[in-house]
Parts: sequence; structure tokens; C-alpha cells
Amino acid sequence: MSPAPEPAYVPDVVYTGDYPDFAAARAVSTGYEQGVILERTRAALLKVVRGAAAYERDAMTFDTLELPRPLLEILHRAAAEQSGRLSVLDFGGALGSTYYLCRSALTDLARVEWSIVELPSNVACGQREFANDQLKFYPTIADCLQARSPTVLLLSSVLPYLPEPWMFLREAARHGFEWIILDRTPFIDAPRDRLTVETVSPRIYPASYPAWFFSRPRLAEHLPEGYKLVGQFDAIDRQLLDGVELTFKGLALQRIR
Repeated sequence: MSPAPEPAYVPDVVYTGDYPDFAAARAVSTGYEQGVILERTRAALLKVVRGAAAYERDAMTFDTLELPRPLLEILHRAAAEQSGRLSVLDFGGALGSTYYLCRSALTDLARVEWSIVELPSNVACGQREFANDQLKFYPTIADCLQARSPTVLLLSSVLPYLPEPWMFLREAARHGFEWIILDRTPFIDAPRDRLTVETVSPRIYPASYPAWFFSRPRLAEHLPEGYKLVGQFDAIDRQLLDGVELTFKGLALQRIR
């Protein structure tokens, strides 16, 4: 008896279009600033904090913990360079999704600081309900750098949603982080970056927003000056673009000394 075929992959988001600029894509989407996104993320992460779920990602909860091993290996490597101290600036880190996912695997470190830079509404909610001695929330990178000295910049599923992602990366790199990690980032084998609109399934939250897919052949020209690419890995995301399944990537950049 032949084995049953694997069920067809049903994506939780849909990507459409090839827009000329961010403003054009934003004009036909609802945007990322909607209150429903924060509320559903908050409700999901509260379940994690209270022990009712193993972890949260994109406002959805999961019952079994799936540690991001490649990401954790880089974080431990960064901590080893600082005598077991890890300080992460998690730009666009929502209410602490990656922190709460990783924290059980960081207990062997001498010290952990996890700083999230987010939208004002997320910062207010995070400070009120999720902050602790390790986890803090800040409205800007500058505010974070006044309070802490992070050596790792984590960009997890955030570059695709910025108006000028490569410009942001170059400007952020000027702060001199020892490590920049681009996790959960989509790349395509195309000669240029492509801007789409991502429409999220209502079972997660009703929203749509501009989303980039980055040209793999042109990656090298976008790496910030003073950094080298020292690692690549498959990220947890798998999505469909034009009917083709894509596995998102993680990249580790280290400052050249």
C-alpha cells in the first residue's frame, strides 16, 4: 500500500503584485499600524507568559517549542566574545516574540539583555505588560543605545516591511554592532528586488501591507560597509510567491575588525 500523499501546503498569507515603490503598495493595503495586530499579538504572547502556549509567532500560538537552532548558535557565539554576556537590539521585535522563544536556551549565559525597538503603541504595551530585568522596550535605536550597549542587531522578519530596507541596514550598521543578524528574510532568484502586498489570513488578523522580496544575486552589493557575511541558514518561514514555494533565509554579518 503506497503512503498517503502529503497534504497540500496552504499558506497563511498571500503575496500579490509587483509595485514600483512603497507608496504605491501602501496605497492599496491597510498598513501595519492597525490596532488589531497589536491586540492579537498581545493576547497570544500573554498565553506564552502564563504557560498556556509554548511560543508565539506572528500573533499565533504553538503548543510545542521549536527552538531556532541556527539563530541560537550565532547568539551564543556573540556572547562568547563578550565573556558570556549577550546584549541584543531586536528591531521590530513586536512584544518580545523572539526573546520568549529563545530565553530558555540562553540560561547558561552570564547575562542577557534583550532590547526591542518598536512602534510607540508596541513600546507602551511592552513596557506595561512584558518588560522584565532582561527585556526592555524603546521607541528608537538612539534611546536604546543611551540605556544599553547592544553588540547584536537582530532584524527578524523586519527588513521586508521597511520602505527603504537597504538604506536602513546601512544606517543601522553605522552604530558599530559586532553582529547583524537578518533572520526570516525572503530572497528570490531574480535580477532585482520585488515589492508586493502581503495579505494576511483573517484567522491570524485582517490586514495587508507592503512586503519586499530581495534579489539573491544582488545581495552582496547591499551588505553594509565594514561587515562580512559569515553564515547563512534556512529560516522557519515557508511561503508561496507566484505558486512557487520559498524558504526564507537567515544571514549572519560580522563586523570586520
